[in-house]
Amino acid sequence: MSNKSIFLATHPRSCSTAFERVMMTREDLKCVHEPFGDAFYYGGERIGERYLGNEHQSIRDKSGFSETTYAGVVGNIEGGREDGKRVFVKDMAYYIVPHDASSTGRGNGDVSPEDNDNPCVIPLSTLENYHFTFLIRHPRRAIPSYYRCTIPPLSEKTGFNYFLPSEAGYRELRVFFDYLRAKGLIGGKGGAELCLIDADDLLDHPKEVMQKYCESVGLEFNESMLMWEEGGCNSFDKWKGFHEDAIESKGLKPRDKKVVRTAEEEYASWVEKYGEEGARIIKKAANENLKDYEYLKQFKINI
Repeated sequence: MSNKSIFLATHPRSCSTAFERVMMTREDLKCVHEPFGDAFYYGGERIGERYLGNEHQSIRDKSGFSETTYAGVVGNIEGGREDGKRVFVKDMAYYIVPHDASSTGRGNGDVSPEDNDNPCVIPLSTLENYHFTFLIRHPRRAIPSYYRCTIPPLSEKTGFNYFLPSEAGYRELRVFFDYLRAKGLIGGKGGAELCLIDADDLLDHPKEVMQKYCESVGLEFNESMLMWEEGGCNSFDKWKGFHEDAIESKGLKPRDKKVVRTAEEEYASWVEKYGEEGARIIKKAANENLKDYEYLKQFKINI
């Protein structure tokens, strides 16, 4: 069984921080929380559009990550290994797959011949060092949750003052997933077992999902992973406002009941919470990402 560093690739508001909180209970893992966001938003190689212009220089400088590079992030992950501990990284696929690479098939920067078809800013030779797994959530759940983080009052904490459709992350996750499959890093004879989780399954059957996940990545599952003390998540501080639920939680247990609504009822709830314009933006973004979600969902672990 592989002892490679584990990488959970996902998109925003996929319940990934709750998933990460489960993994943080393990003493045999070194958990690394969304490290590539620093380079994506603030570094000299930044590929995110939110803080691109010169008018955002002060924000980038204040972040403390304006000099961060992708190579530096990779080096910090590997250099931060602790004796006897396996590394677990949770991050957004769109942090390392440029939005334009979704259509062009190429990432940014210089690439070697082996990377000619690599949509990612991380070289294939580095990607080969990781055991990749995936987490998705229906865009009708994830998009409204992300939108809420970009308007008052939460935007006062997050610093994200408007919604960017390019940060939904589904297309980049699909492109990345397909690339890893094509290279045999997942689902191939020599690659990792294909392991993709849908958040609905995680919320309804946390024990069964985590048991299958641990089996897939070569870890021994213990039910104690599903319980922890509230707080103690200093690594979440750099993305204030996004992780309060996970920070304040004490465990992951099956949700009481999944609320099923018609599309009309759901839209009405968005109008009530976010107004007509907000509901329109959410609906458009959710619809635009639905095909990519449904494509990825066909590969999910069945419970």
